[in-house]
Parts: sequence; C-alpha cells; structure tokens
Amino acid sequence: MTSSRKHINARSLRIFRKVALLTVLTVYLVILAGGIVRSTGAGMGCPDWPKCFGSWVPPTEESQLPLNYKEIYGKKLKGEVVFNATKTWIEYVNRLLGVLTGFMIFLTFVASFPFRHTSYRLLFYLSFLAFVLVGIQGWLGSKVVSFELLPSMVTLHMLLAILIVFVLLYLLLASYAEQLTSLFPKGNMRLNRLILINLGFSLIQLIMGTQVREEMDHVIARLGYLARFEWIENLNFLFYVHRSFSILILVVGFILFYQVYRQKASPQLVRKLVAINLLIIVLEIATGVSMAYFGVPAFSQPIHLLMSILLMGVQFIVWVVVNAEWLFKKWTSPKYLQSVIP
Repeated sequence: MTSSRKHINARSLRIFRKVALLTVLTVYLVILAGGIVRSTGAGMGCPDWPKCFGSWVPPTEESQLPLNYKEIYGKKLKGEVVFNATKTWIEYVNRLLGVLTGFMIFLTFVASFPFRHTSYRLLFYLSFLAFVLVGIQGWLGSKVVSFELLPSMVTLHMLLAILIVFVLLYLLLASYAEQLTSLFPKGNMRLNRLILINLGFSLIQLIMGTQVREEMDHVIARLGYLARFEWIENLNFLFYVHRSFSILILVVGFILFYQVYRQKASPQLVRKLVAINLLIIVLEIATGVSMAYFGVPAFSQPIHLLMSILLMGVQFIVWVVVNAEWLFKKWTSPKYLQSVIP
C-alpha cells in the first residue's frame, strides 16, 4: 500500500466516523420527537401524508384551512378531525426530523464510498442497508398515518427504528475494528450471555411498553385528559407486569456491572459502558415511577421511551465490543488486508 493511499484511507475513515456519529445522534433525536408526538397525542396532527392539510407548510390557525376541512380530512378519521396548531406542528417537526435522518443516512452512505474496494468494504454495504431501511421506515410512517395509528403498525415502526439504530451503531464501531479486536482477544462467554440476556429483556420490556401505551390511549379516550391521575389505576394487568419486569432488568444490569468490575483485566471502555447501562436502567425506572405516581407528566413519556432506546443501544455496543475479536477478525487479518488492498 502506498503512503498516499494510507493517507486517503485515514482521512476518509475520520470523515466517515464523524458523519456516522452525527447520524446516530440524529436518529435518537427523531426517536425523542416521536415520543413527544405519542405523549401529546399529536400523531394525527397532520391527517394526510406526505403533506399536512394538503400543504408542504402546515397552517398555524384554523382560518387558513378550507371551511369544509373536517369533511375533507374527516372521512378517514370518522369525522373526528379538529385542527390544533400545536399538535399539527409537533407532528410536522417530527416529519422534518425524519427527513433529516434520511438525509444523514444518505450522507453516511456517500461517506462509505471510499471503502468499496478495501478491507472495510462492509461499511459500504451496511451503509447501503441503512439507507434502504430508512426508506422503508419512511414508507411505514405513511402507513401509520393511513392506518390511523394502528397499534401493530406503531410497534412495527418502533422496532424498525431500533434495527436502524443497531445497523448505524455497528457501522460506527466497525470503523474502529482494528482498535476493538484487541480488547477481548479470547472473548468472554459468561459476559456475553449476561449482555444478551440484558438486551433481550430490554427488548421484551420495550414491546410491553408499547402495549401499555396502547391501553393508555383507550383509557385517555374514556376518561379524558383532565383525569391524568386516574389513568394508571385504570390500566390492565400488563402495566403491572411491565413495571415489575423493570426490576429484573435492573438485577441483570447490576450483575453485569459486578462481573465486569470484579475482573481487573476488563477494558476501561467496557467498564464505562456497563456503568452507563446501569445508570440508564435507573433513570428509566425513575421516569416510569414519575408516570405512575405523578399523573403521567407529559415530559416523562418521551424521556422514558428515549431511555429505552438508549439502553438497548448501549447494550448492543457492549455486545459488539466484547465480541469484536470474531466479528472483525477477518477485516484486520494481514492476509485479508493484502488480498483486498493493492
């Protein structure tokens, strides 16, 4: 490999890392925005898609809409459409952030072009996969609107967002393959099992959370927004399962933390990650407690959702780091490098 080729690859790698990191942050931002949409009931603030009330820039007051707008947009909403400028703009900003996310993932794909014919060419293919997935996510978002926030569609939309987060995190970590493969040269099966159990439990908890939120929507429709302190007590048994399950996640998170810190050879990066994992679990439980005992404050719901996705992201990062030796070994072997880079 020539020195100029090394310089170009190093520069391209730095650019890719920066763009990929910004893309991950953007995805988490749009997830937070989605949580705000859900907690404020603004999901149908724009009753059509991709436009909002037939315009690319939604109105700010009802007088800007046709006199018969309820007839125009109320057909699929069973006549229940009522213009609310706040909800409309919350949903519209959410859509703008979705577009920004798509643009950032496209930039990540473009930034991966220099690696097409190098040992890091998997960055190119995974970036393309992320770009395809965000396109599917956009299409699915339109179906969420057309199906009037059908719970199964909302859950599928969320699960696909998690998959996109995982792909982007894997991309970012893969760009540090040479550094990560030396952290756990022999792997750690016990640690690996704990991480997968923690991650699996977190996924189950998230899915249960979406079902609890669906039930809460029914309770809100029945009791109204003025009865916030009565919402929780009117939920079904799944809420109590969801609440108790968090204790199990906390216990596993603590065991994971203990196992890492008791091993003196544990890398500093992994120590920090499992500490962050435990902290996020505590914060997520705290936001859940605030909803249960303080009348489901609006700010707590999107934060609770964001903590869930952050938690799974951190757990996924720990899993990749612990298994980097076999995940990235082929990339960094001298024989492979010589075979793909002239």
